[in-house]
Amino acid sequence: MIKLYTKKPYNHASIVFDEQMMEVYSFGRKKPRNPFVGGFVYEDVRQGLFLNARCAIYSCNVTEEQLGKMRSFINKIEKEKDLYRYNLLGIISFIINKPLHRKNAYFCSEFVARVLKEGELIDFEKPLSLISPSDLQNIENLTLEYEGLLADLFADSAKEYSMVV
Repeated sequence: MIKLYTKKPYNHASIVFDEQMMEVYSFGRKKPRNPFVGGFVYEDVRQGLFLNARCAIYSCNVTEEQLGKMRSFINKIEKEKDLYRYNLLGIISFIINKPLHRKNAYFCSEFVARVLKEGELIDFEKPLSLISPSDLQNIENLTLEYEGLLADLFADSAKEYSMVV
């Protein structure tokens, strides 16, 4: 639905805290095959629907203090994850360009923007409920690290690892 509206190549956003991509968080499907049950999710991008997905992976430099603030925010949500839900109404308000902040509810790019704001990495010019995945791609201090299929990324990293051993 989001991709049809935005006509952009990417329609999902997650935040990752490690190079191995084992610590990936977002708001999205709680059950991969059911798009109607959503909320705070730990994403295993090494299997399922993700492997066939095209992605763009960006990095940025952060201080220990910024990293701590971002992790603290995520840890708070993780501890109370049953109180959080996917912000479907927020998607609708995004489409009509009307900000809608809902307590304990996010859609993916809204969540990532909030994590970045909590970490004091960026102060967005527009409401977080109007931030799209493409807005995140346009953040000035991000560096594009990889673009392509996740399956190819993991295949390439496995080859690199076997050559190093």
